[in-house]
Amino acid sequence: MNATVEIHNALERADRESFTRQPPKTLKGQIGYLLKQLGSAKAVAQEIGVTADSVNRYRRGARKHARADIAAKIDDAVRQRWQPQVRKRRQRQAATTGGITVETRARFGYTAPIGTTDDGRFRRLTVHLPPAYARRLFDARDAGASDQQMRHIIADGFKEIYFQDSGARAMGLSDVALNEIDYLDLDF
Repeated sequence: MNATVEIHNALERADRESFTRQPPKTLKGQIGYLLKQLGSAKAVAQEIGVTADSVNRYRRGARKHARADIAAKIDDAVRQRWQPQVRKRRQRQAATTGGITVETRARFGYTAPIGTTDDGRFRRLTVHLPPAYARRLFDARDAGASDQQMRHIIADGFKEIYFQDSGARAMGLSDVALNEIDYLDLDF
């Protein structure tokens, strides 16, 4: 499993949970929304991989259904643009006051002092990370962060909050690695 895609997908799912209204469900409604957002049938056609004539047929209702692959592209394009202000407000709140909750089952490894075990093992964790980690995660996503960078931010948060209990224990723990992500879900 590609963890970068998994982390990005988890952030996208969390964004979609913040919608106050559902996006248009009908093909005609979705095309109408995309036309308002992108400005022309030609721009919509380039976005979803069809001709401008096809876009106009969808808009008029002359075609009621698109092929499955085109319908998926249309749905994705609508959801990416749906309620951007709601998304921004929710992300800003998570990055300043609310934080982000990470639920995962993954193999955690860490570097620990001599005499303690540093064997990696699968753990199922649900940890609420402070706003600073949410801000780092959003900034990394917006900057096109790599797989390792996204994992490292979450692993740093787990190290501080879960393993070191915000400075109350395991202070000799120097590095935590997040490997083999079985599943990952984010909520903010």
